[in-house]
Amino acid sequence: MPIVGQSTETTDWVSRFADEVIEESERRAPGKPVVVASGLSPSGPIHLGNLREVMTPHLVADEIRRRGRQVRHLISWDDYDRYRKVPQGIAGVDESWAEHIGKPLTSVPAPHGSAHPNWAEHFKAAMVESLAELGVEFDGISQTAQYTSGVYREQILHAVRHRGDIDAILDQYRTKKAPAKKQQQKPLDEAELEAAEGSGAAAEDDGSSGTAGYFPYKPYCGNCEKDLTTVTSYVDDSTELSYTCTACGFAETVRLNEFNRGKLVWKVDWPMRWAYEGVVFEPSGVDHSSPGSSFQVGGQIVGIFGGKQPIGPMYAFVGISGMAKMSSSKGGVPTPGDALKIMEPQILRWLYARRRPNQSFKIAFDQEIQRLYDEWDKLDAKVAEGSALPADVAAHSRAVGTAGGELPRTPRPLPYRTLASVADITAGEAEQALRILSELDPENPIAALDEARPRYDKAEAWINNHVPADQRTIVREEPDTDLLKSLDEASQQSLRLLLDGLAEHWSLDGLTHLVYGVPKVQAGFAADATPKELPPEIKTAQRTFFALLYHLLVGRDTGPRLPTLLLAVGQDRVRALLGE
Repeated sequence: MPIVGQSTETTDWVSRFADEVIEESERRAPGKPVVVASGLSPSGPIHLGNLREVMTPHLVADEIRRRGRQVRHLISWDDYDRYRKVPQGIAGVDESWAEHIGKPLTSVPAPHGSAHPNWAEHFKAAMVESLAELGVEFDGISQTAQYTSGVYREQILHAVRHRGDIDAILDQYRTKKAPAKKQQQKPLDEAELEAAEGSGAAAEDDGSSGTAGYFPYKPYCGNCEKDLTTVTSYVDDSTELSYTCTACGFAETVRLNEFNRGKLVWKVDWPMRWAYEGVVFEPSGVDHSSPGSSFQVGGQIVGIFGGKQPIGPMYAFVGISGMAKMSSSKGGVPTPGDALKIMEPQILRWLYARRRPNQSFKIAFDQEIQRLYDEWDKLDAKVAEGSALPADVAAHSRAVGTAGGELPRTPRPLPYRTLASVADITAGEAEQALRILSELDPENPIAALDEARPRYDKAEAWINNHVPADQRTIVREEPDTDLLKSLDEASQQSLRLLLDGLAEHWSLDGLTHLVYGVPKVQAGFAADATPKELPPEIKTAQRTFFALLYHLLVGRDTGPRLPTLLLAVGQDRVRALLGE
């Protein structure tokens, strides 16, 4: 049963969910640790949509921890899922991997060049690294380890004994018309990706219906390791199970009470785990609101295992802006690791914390990331001065740290757009970057580039990997003498006013005042006149003046913020390029 009701903009959704989860946990298991859960399938790159499956229970678990309560956040790695297809665009993978389709993910070789023992561990490792950087505390459970060690043996035998009851539940949905396909968000077991939500049409999702009748358990072949098997007979008293493999023709008879090479089908496996782990809270994607979905069906099947369905919100889509320009992502979808290369973990946490689970949002890999950082810095300042709204304060608090303490942060968080401009103009020259950054605030100069890290490194990575080459900034080597000769008297005067004020205004704030002030002075106004005191045509004059400076400095009519650009180019070179 999903949590009902929605918060207002001034209500902290995390606290509200934590209240309900604690209350529900006390009803189900008084005095025991609260259990929240996520599920991730390492069938390929684990993307930023999947991250919402982790961040939603993480934020709730962390709030419960902050209140002094014991809580476990389980992440079930669905690494015993079948390998379904060869993903496109993954380095070190070619069509030869098709021979492994049908095997458990942990039995598939890792991509060429990987340091990991198998496919699942390769993709799991990247996510584990990202979660550590994000401050996410969790207990990881390998489903390969659980199944192959016999941990679920009693649950498997129980499901098989009650296969008729399970079949009856599933049969309620098999004749229903499949609803229109929705955008998948929950990182489902790969088996469900082929199942039409609500139709119960896929045999490998619901269970096989061979000569032994409906069977909720799928053996992996003892010869080829694939799950292309059919149970041909089963004897309840002895648990003797016979199966044949359609891939290689292998057949064998085993005793299920001592056999560990197979798994429950997904729509039975998931509710079994809810009961086994005592999960109280687990979110699910919006696709699970449809009749016959795994979450809905699982809510009925879980009772067979003596458990209850978790409470939890349906969460909405996480979009990407600027994905077309991405060059670092492998497999066509950006991952948390991709995002953390260009943004600090606080910012990524904030994106998930500030929006209620049912609200969609986008993660920026394009120019929008600069605006996002501006918004974050404004919030940071408001929180520091005590003027932020309660919900914004809560989201900020959840972004900067956890119950265990604050995440590492940049000592001198200079504006991201400034850092990006500096990284762009200096092309990775650390000494040049430090010179520019030290001149931003002459009264409190930055003494070492480490003071601006890791934010500087994130901005540099964004420039290098996500800004197209034709948008990069290349400062002119020589003055544009033809343009300088063609300037009218007003344009020449504007350049003289700028050059006369350079030395006195050589700081970020000073140059900002100067470049905006020149058109005002030319029009007979004070350099510090406010927009309300100025006629509309001043804005036009400013735009014309800025375009002239860009052409003279970088050969086009736009570029990084002019004050940053001037600092980066340096006084002597600016004077030379502007014709002094």
